[in-house]
Amino acid sequence: MSVPDKIYISYNNVHKLCQKTAQHILEKNERPDIIIAITGGGLIPARIIRSFLKVKGEKNIPIQAIGLSLYEDLGLENKVETIGKEVIRTQWLDLGALEKHFDSMIGKKILIVDEVDDTRTTLHYAITELQKEVEDQQKKLNRLNEKTEFSIFVLHNKDKPKKAELPKEMIESGHYIAAVTVPDKWLCYPWEAQDIDEHTVLSVEQGNN
Repeated sequence: MSVPDKIYISYNNVHKLCQKTAQHILEKNERPDIIIAITGGGLIPARIIRSFLKVKGEKNIPIQAIGLSLYEDLGLENKVETIGKEVIRTQWLDLGALEKHFDSMIGKKILIVDEVDDTRTTLHYAITELQKEVEDQQKKLNRLNEKTEFSIFVLHNKDKPKKAELPKEMIESGHYIAAVTVPDKWLCYPWEAQDIDEHTVLSVEQGNN
């Protein structure tokens, strides 16, 4: 029944990967102040990992969502250089909502969450633009010496050549976290399943439960 060119992932598996990663983050004393989920695949892992990052006596970590889409996903042929070579924003930060929790993102620990690191194009765009956002805030508030720490968490990293890079210091410092590295196959996530019962059976069969 298994489909050899596809990898099926169950909700249970996603839950366990988030739990394991959260424990790793807490053990390193790097609990984030803000979680930024890349829609749509990053929303569910972001919500789950937040539960496991709870610390008694501390407030819940606010989650922000940013929407990023590849041109080919939108069926767009003409690339707009002022927006980006391969990615466009469909949703961005709600800074007004964030200001209810913090004065700014400056000096905070920020965890970016997505489901998969495929070509790395979307992650590269996200980290680059978020760093620019913080730099703009630093200049505006004259707080240039405060360090903001970005981390990335993905459920799966595909073992394949990437089209874009992440900051070298992020990789070397362990602030890029992929719960599992998988072959370059089609990943089937439960939130995309038409038949969740069949999907779960296939996930179990492949050992991804």
